[in-house]
Amino acid sequence: MPPFAQPAPIGLEDRLLAFAVSLLVGGAALQAGTYVVAETRDYGHAVVTALLAALAWAVLESVPLIGGLLAIVAWIAVVKWRYGLGWLRSAGVGVAAWAAAVVVLAALELVGIGSVSALGVPGT
Repeated sequence: MPPFAQPAPIGLEDRLLAFAVSLLVGGAALQAGTYVVAETRDYGHAVVTALLAALAWAVLESVPLIGGLLAIVAWIAVVKWRYGLGWLRSAGVGVAAWAAAVVVLAALELVGIGSVSALGVPGT
């Protein structure tokens, strides 16, 4: 590639694929988190929870000064609502989901898939 050449733009299909994989990884991490902390539901429930939690996070994170705090409280509230847990156990799901997401993302990076995240899991 010449020194000033720009890489090809990422197409819509690539973005949709990255979104889908990121959502599935986030759902898997939430499923693992609920397995550790509480009775689990099916994987589809975890994927929908990851999507709703990601939307709550995206809306509130941009609030000046307190956006991060509002976003994490909203994320925990979504988990609390979707799984019928208390605040403390919902926060525990978050910690376990984050740890699971880190492991999954590291494994994906090892096999050469490093352009995804864990959608719906804060800090990944």
